[in-house]
Amino acid sequence: MLTCKETAALLEGWENILVVCHKNPDGDALGSLFGLVRGLRALGKQADWYCADPVPEKFRYLAQGMENTGFSPAHVLTVDVADRALLGDAWEKFGDKIELAIDHHGTHKAFAPAQWVEPESAATAELVWLLLKELGADVSRETADAVYTGIATDTGCFRFRNTTGRTLRIAAEALEAGARSGELNQHLFETKSLAYFQAERHMLESMELFCGGKAAMVLLPQSFYTETGAREDEADAAVGQLRQIEGVLVGITVKERPDGELKASLRANPPVNAAAICERLGGGGHAGAAGCTLAVSSMAEAAQVMRTACQQYLAEIGCV
Repeated sequence: MLTCKETAALLEGWENILVVCHKNPDGDALGSLFGLVRGLRALGKQADWYCADPVPEKFRYLAQGMENTGFSPAHVLTVDVADRALLGDAWEKFGDKIELAIDHHGTHKAFAPAQWVEPESAATAELVWLLLKELGADVSRETADAVYTGIATDTGCFRFRNTTGRTLRIAAEALEAGARSGELNQHLFETKSLAYFQAERHMLESMELFCGGKAAMVLLPQSFYTETGAREDEADAAVGQLRQIEGVLVGITVKERPDGELKASLRANPPVNAAAICERLGGGGHAGAAGCTLAVSSMAEAAQVMRTACQQYLAEIGCV
């Protein structure tokens, strides 16, 4: 396992670098991706980026001015990827070239020859900031915005238990470097479309409580997005509210992706560990937030898999 200094020493000798994040990217994946690519370019290195899925509308400001140059990379690294299965088609395209993984998931499954993984970090963007400092990169306002975005989204705007003193110090340094915290916070956490509220209403009306009210689940088939006009990232934002219900320890959404893939996203309150539940189903993540892809063919089957997994886990930790 590499340290920050060792990771920086490795990158100092690299040119023609491709940075890859996981499919269905969130704020930390994209903040880390664009923050690192911008920093590498500021060092005079040729750097590009790749994600198996399009950048969600909510995070497109991160990609402004970041057109790919289309070069053939000599080196490939990943950010915020805990398992090669999360790379999507990037694994088929670049898997044999991936040399380094930078990540903060405690459930990280090694797929690269070299790794810098710090589970105690609230966001991979924290590691990117430390790395850019170690490399001596000039940090632009756009780079600071990217790092701030990664940290703020993975900490729920610094409300989640994963927030540490270092998290706040790095966020402060990003602000001092020009990050637009007020504008970004409003955009990321306070601005919601009408479709979001329609999605929220649907979720509340269709929510299922089980395990004596300690688990709440919502199913989101593709028809949900058609009927409400909500984007997937808007539905993801709404799911966090399930664990705000008094007595609920774990909130679950089962989503049908456009390609038919069924994915479960969990948000948990102590003593529940969302990652421990998802690991049993081939996924992973963090104690408070985790996910997994379900190897079933229908929403009904997916819902039953999640009921069973949650019931078993809650019984094992003495919560039911």
